[in-house]
Amino acid sequence: MRRYARALAGPHGDADDLVQEALARALERRASFRSDMALRPWLLAILHNVFVDGVRRRRAEMTRLEVSEAVAAALDAPQEHAVRLAEVRVRFDALPEDQRAALHLVAIEGLSYQDAAAAIGAPIGTLMSRLGRARAALRAPETVPSSGPARLRLVGGSDDQR
Repeated sequence: MRRYARALAGPHGDADDLVQEALARALERRASFRSDMALRPWLLAILHNVFVDGVRRRRAEMTRLEVSEAVAAALDAPQEHAVRLAEVRVRFDALPEDQRAALHLVAIEGLSYQDAAAAIGAPIGTLMSRLGRARAALRAPETVPSSGPARLRLVGGSDDQR
């Protein structure tokens, strides 16, 4: 496994961490191993998948960083907007990976819910739940009006209090 990890990670990669992660994943998923399977190919497949997942994760992180920097550079906004954008960027970066990925695919890449759900390998309801939690986390507490209690708006009805 270590030889294959070195071949995948290259001279600058950390093959030992890759092997450790693959072994941890194999232990977590040991129930999927069948007695008619050969152990070595199963472990090497897991190692390969761990490596590919890491490459995808780093590529997505770089894309998010580039998009974030491009948005910040493109905005010629007053100081207040720059501060707000920085706050949103910090909150976005602090989101859990699954929520960040869901929000990135839908809001930045423009994928439909169906396509985004397929891309992350989750049901559409799970994607929508992650999006809801991510959007809620991005909302600044300052967006709630400070003058009096917040009012609920009726959807498909009227806000008139008669």
